[in-house]
Amino acid sequence: MTPYARLAELGAATLGEAWPQARIVTAPPRPLAPDMALAGPAVTVRCQPGDNLVLHRVIAQAGPGDVLVVDYGGRTDSAPFGEIMALACQLRGIAGLIIDGAVRDSRAIIRAGFPVFARGLTIRGSTKRHVGAIGPNLLLAGTEVAAGDLVVADADGMVVVARDQIDTALDAAQARAAREEHIMARLRAGESTLEIFGLGPKEDG
Repeated sequence: MTPYARLAELGAATLGEAWPQARIVTAPPRPLAPDMALAGPAVTVRCQPGDNLVLHRVIAQAGPGDVLVVDYGGRTDSAPFGEIMALACQLRGIAGLIIDGAVRDSRAIIRAGFPVFARGLTIRGSTKRHVGAIGPNLLLAGTEVAAGDLVVADADGMVVVARDQIDTALDAAQARAAREEHIMARLRAGESTLEIFGLGPKEDG
């Protein structure tokens, strides 16, 4: 299992709690389906609302395991991404899409199993005229995302980790997951959370 696959399995909540330097996205875009999850290096994109030319460009450039992180200005009155682009991403091995905007063809994308996190859904399409930008630093719901940063997202939320901290963040997340497994084993053996966490009553005085 690759480090990115392991991080997707561990989940955003575990990583966000385990690694103090993690940037937790407040009110992030939401997955199209509850079981969608992704983890990988961000390919950042600034897209002119109402236009999707830059998305066609970045899909042709991105590689296996990349996560497209798209600044669409939070707009949900047009959708620059749909079923055809999702297939194009899958054929290139792209790990998923996070967009601060809307998408369309949600049922087809869910059936295909391509992870998409978006602000909303709309059927209105877009033009193909504006060049846009690939690789800029972005603010996603107030959280900075730079090209190459690790992004982990699932139904619980979204976490960003600087590219030079990925290995240590993975170690911390795995250690936290192991501690939680130990706690759950003690619960199954009959202990209470009060006992495990030392939260029993204290005597006055």
